[in-house]
Amino acid sequence: MAANEDSVIADLSGVEKAAILLIALGPEKSAIIFKHLKEDEIEQLTLEIANTRSISSQVKEGVVDEFYEICLAQQYISEGGIGYATDLLEKALGAEKARDVIGRLTASLQVRPFEFIRKTDATQLLNFIQDEHPQTIALILAYLPSSQAAAIVSSLAQDKQADVAKRIAQMDRTSPDVIKEVEKVLERKLASLVNQDYTIVGGVDAIVEILNTVDRGTEKNIMETLDIEEPELADEIRHKMFVFEDILSLDNRSIQRVLREVDNNELAISLKGANEDVQNVIFENLSSRLASMIKEDMEFMGPVRMKDVEDAQQRIVNIIRKLEESGDIVISRGGGDEIIV
Repeated sequence: MAANEDSVIADLSGVEKAAILLIALGPEKSAIIFKHLKEDEIEQLTLEIANTRSISSQVKEGVVDEFYEICLAQQYISEGGIGYATDLLEKALGAEKARDVIGRLTASLQVRPFEFIRKTDATQLLNFIQDEHPQTIALILAYLPSSQAAAIVSSLAQDKQADVAKRIAQMDRTSPDVIKEVEKVLERKLASLVNQDYTIVGGVDAIVEILNTVDRGTEKNIMETLDIEEPELADEIRHKMFVFEDILSLDNRSIQRVLREVDNNELAISLKGANEDVQNVIFENLSSRLASMIKEDMEFMGPVRMKDVEDAQQRIVNIIRKLEESGDIVISRGGGDEIIV
């Protein structure tokens, strides 16, 4: 392609390139792509296509080639990370072209930090990071899938488990420079951070998801330590670890045990805001007479404030937690401790 055509393509905006690509693909393929776009994106592209008058075959070909190269790079990244993608693209396109493609891809897709370790075995990763500072471990785990992070947390020394959990829960925003430094330690070949904005990661929801996946012994150790060191944080985590809709995860015996502790009026209010699946599983575990009474109460009580519904649901959740603590019921959260003897 001539240098002037390269310059023309380089000066095009993302929307202009997208419009040219859709024109090149034709109406049938473009219509399929439109099905996956948001309404404002469709409007923007439709307007751009309408305003596109004349495109040389060289520019059209160049835009299609660029799109193909980015798709190829994205596939390589998903298979083995940025380092792997760069190596393959260098062999296929040359070093300069590969860097250009990776740069354009990461700038538009914002590849998540630590992507290269998402396919790493948890045991190998544990050996690599277990001696790092707890804050470093927390940062890494906050970016990993909860199942992978849970396996690592469970294998940490007990004195580190609660410390790392606390740091994940209290994490808010992390500077890209800090993330970059940690990445360099883990993977020298990883490309520089693509998102220069501060990245929101971690938080209470992140550690709740991890704790819901670890074995109960690890969860108990972490929560007991947090109860002493950070009681408010422990309460916030515990508040989120079982929600009303999680009743669906209980077996029928446990649901029946819970319902024996719940006031009928409280149950009726809680079910006013519950989804159909939750309502069905509750009614299935009540006698037909009592189920009919609850349904009549729900019908005749009229509109109920959402806050009252949520409060009633939370009181039932608290009953469930107390029954779990006393050993009357078992809540399955994953891990290998669900065998009942």
